[in-house]
Amino acid sequence: MALARIPMPLLPNPPSWFPGHMMKFTKQLPAFLARTDVVLEIRDSRLPLTSINRTLEGALRRWRLERGWDANNPTNRLFAGQACEHVVLLNKRDLVPEWGMEPFRRAMEKKFPHQQLLFTSWHRPRDVRTLNELLVKIANRHPHALELNVLVIGMPNVGKSTLLNTLRHMGIKGATSKAFQTSANPGKTQTLSTRLKLSLDPPIYAYDSPGVMLPFLGLGEEGAERGVKLALIAGIKEGLYDMEALAAYLLYRLNVLNPILPAYLKLLPPGSQPTSDIHEFLERLGQRMGMLKKRGEIDIARAGVYFVTWWREEGGLLTAKPAAQPSSSLDAPVVEGWGFDFEWECKQEELELRRQDLELFRQTKMEQCIEDYLEKTDREEREEKNVSPTQIKKRLMMEEKMRRQAKHRR
Repeated sequence: MALARIPMPLLPNPPSWFPGHMMKFTKQLPAFLARTDVVLEIRDSRLPLTSINRTLEGALRRWRLERGWDANNPTNRLFAGQACEHVVLLNKRDLVPEWGMEPFRRAMEKKFPHQQLLFTSWHRPRDVRTLNELLVKIANRHPHALELNVLVIGMPNVGKSTLLNTLRHMGIKGATSKAFQTSANPGKTQTLSTRLKLSLDPPIYAYDSPGVMLPFLGLGEEGAERGVKLALIAGIKEGLYDMEALAAYLLYRLNVLNPILPAYLKLLPPGSQPTSDIHEFLERLGQRMGMLKKRGEIDIARAGVYFVTWWREEGGLLTAKPAAQPSSSLDAPVVEGWGFDFEWECKQEELELRRQDLELFRQTKMEQCIEDYLEKTDREEREEKNVSPTQIKKRLMMEEKMRRQAKHRR
């Protein structure tokens, strides 16, 4: 039986997590880009929009303009000398349904034609080989350059260090040591690394960089949901969120992705039905797993931790399977979701297009989701909803200081 209504849970206000090493790298980024030929921006396939790092976008835009790309037409280069390529890698592709990858790639290509987009998983040698071949191809287009320098950027815990270790083994034959330390927790890399050789011929070098979080996740429901999403993929330091809040949102999202047979049913007793009640779910989960306190009460907190950990390590693979649809799905509105950033409804007037070309239908819906996301982030910026009260206070203090200095000089 499918859930008739899937309510959004009440989400906590997002915490602020922007350590000093992130601020330092953000300020130094323009200088690093001056000696960079290719930017590899890594995002998480489960959050292909939320894991866009808006903190770094301004520096990347200026870098492209300085290298000759047309500000009015991002696919046109006015003058070409040094290499200047922006490659976006959607990592952990095995945790999202295969059916959405091509529609998403086409939708992003229409909106961001200057970006090259690849879906990758470091567990798939073919994906690493494709990326290696792309870097070699870019290097060969600039035969007069002594070397190709690659800068890897992205939010915390999206797999930057793991990528470089894997590329090094792919590009250099023979035994190679692990170049960078990796961790399941965000914030392991805190400084720009020394250069790492990825290829001997042509010579390709790369820099690993610290994961950079947004200085402020935003106000209202948008900021709250953004924070919970990033915490679920372990992009935010553990302990800043209550696990029960993450479990509540995870339950909501798994119900959206598949309201008939959500992936979490395998954790519950046989014959269980989907539920949108987090307390009922955690009670049943704790009972099934024998998570009891001393007095025989269900350990709700422990069940919440187990649920989130299960999804990160195993459950994400189950959500990548195609969602079951009722047999009458083409005669009634259908709600679909892909990853944790996409959700749309197929209305009656759209059913014919869905029947004729399902991939085109999904691409069109994804284009609209992307457009809505960009409009929302632009609106947040105009209304300063992406700026914390502390940041506003500091800016006002700086403006007052500059006014006093100007008055004193007169």
